[in-house]
Parts: sequence; structure tokens; C-alpha cells
Amino acid sequence: MRTGVYPGTFDPVTLGHMDIIRRGAKLVDRLVIGVTTNPSKSPMFSLEERMEMVKREVADVSGEIHVVAFDSLLMDFAEREGAKVIVRGLRAVADFEYEYQMAGMNQQINPRVETVFLMADVSLQPIASRLVKEIALFGGDIHKFVPARVRDEVVARVEKIGRKGS
Repeated sequence: MRTGVYPGTFDPVTLGHMDIIRRGAKLVDRLVIGVTTNPSKSPMFSLEERMEMVKREVADVSGEIHVVAFDSLLMDFAEREGAKVIVRGLRAVADFEYEYQMAGMNQQINPRVETVFLMADVSLQPIASRLVKEIALFGGDIHKFVPARVRDEVVARVEKIGRKGS
């Protein structure tokens, strides 16, 4: 069984993430979505909230998909999950430079795991969780960037913490 890992913070999960999940699930027998917390980012949602959000959104995606939290080096997580492939989504050249460097470092850590890059669908390339949160915090409409229930959760969270510019 070929297992792949798609890691990310998913804060929140976007339509771009969902595109990569759907396409990545076709490449492997088992796709593990690794939800983590990046210490350099300030999440809008807790790890538990992000896990539930991703689980709900992938429920109708074809294939064997598991959503797992992790707080370790990606290559250690991949090894624990029995993964032979890391799936990464690319939006732009800036993503490629960062991801290429990370893939090289990861290969040095664990050469048994390959990194596969998937280009985001052209219509979804500009979407980034960071920008979705920023748009929402300033009262902008995010329905084109995230699933409907995620939009509702982001809007509710913004109302709870307060919009900027009000």
C-alpha cells in the first residue's frame, strides 16, 4: 500500500487545499493529512478546530484519507505513518523556491521518502490561508476561497475577535 502525507496548518482549510487533497488522493492508496501548528504563525483556529474542519471537508473525497495531528519533524511523522511520498501544493514561483529547499532538506533527513509537487488549479493559485484570514479580518467576502462551512466558521471567529478597521 502506497501511503502519502499532505502536511499543513490548514488555518483555515481552503479550496486550494481541497484541490490538492482530491488530486493527491488519486496518487496514493492512503493519504494522511497531517495537521500541525507552525510556531512562526499565529493560528486563528486551535489544532482541534482545524482537525475537525479538515475531517469534515474531506469526508466526501474518494480514497482512503486519514486526518492526523502531528508536532514533530515532517520526515519523522512520514516515517511513523509509513509514507513513501510527501504531497505538496505549489501556487507560484515563491512557493517553489521554499518547497524546493524544504524537499532538499527532507531528502537529507530521510532519503526513503520522496516529495511530489502538485500545481494548484489555475483558478485556485492565488488562495492562501493567510490572505483568507486577512480579507475576513477586514470584512471582505471569502466565499470564493473556502468551503461554505469554513467561511461561516471564519466569519464567526472574526466576529468573536473583532474586525480590523471598524
